[in-house]
Amino acid sequence: MNHVSHINDHGEEHALEMLFADIFRKHEYRLHSLVLKLTKSDQYTRDIIQEVFLKLWEHRQHIHSIHNIEAWLYRLTENKVIDFLRKAAADNRLKEAIWKSLPDHLNETEDHVTAREYNQIIQKAIDKLPPQRRLIYYLNREKGLNYEEIANELAISKHTVKNQLSTALQFIRNFLQKSARLFIHLLF
Repeated sequence: MNHVSHINDHGEEHALEMLFADIFRKHEYRLHSLVLKLTKSDQYTRDIIQEVFLKLWEHRQHIHSIHNIEAWLYRLTENKVIDFLRKAAADNRLKEAIWKSLPDHLNETEDHVTAREYNQIIQKAIDKLPPQRRLIYYLNREKGLNYEEIANELAISKHTVKNQLSTALQFIRNFLQKSARLFIHLLF
């Protein structure tokens, strides 16, 4: 490599570093806010955001070929959050398995047991939803976001949000009906 070529490579790398820093400044706060809303954990949020921008840094040589950097970042962030939620759900299932294995001498009222079982059935239905549909359901039902807010957060259309949420609710209703029929069948 001659001296002129080395200077050009250094200049190009410096330009990519400046572009990366600019992208980071423009998008980090909004992505951080979104992830914090979803994870409720500052530590997990920082980890996810670090992974997102590390991925961008690893792809900095191809940064000019990304047509919509904001959509690219949001999609990557969404995927990282979905991965996190999957891991968290797996963790909750483990906690639930441990809880079920505890001795039955815990004095729970019948109403409390019924409510807990009902919530477990609902959670099983939610866990069966595809990742994006589950995320949309979570943002709407748990975080109270409306269609437009969810569409903005996930960089998808409001119509997609409406359809995904409608499909999720229908699936959960059907799951509950099947569970109720099975329960009644077992009783009689």
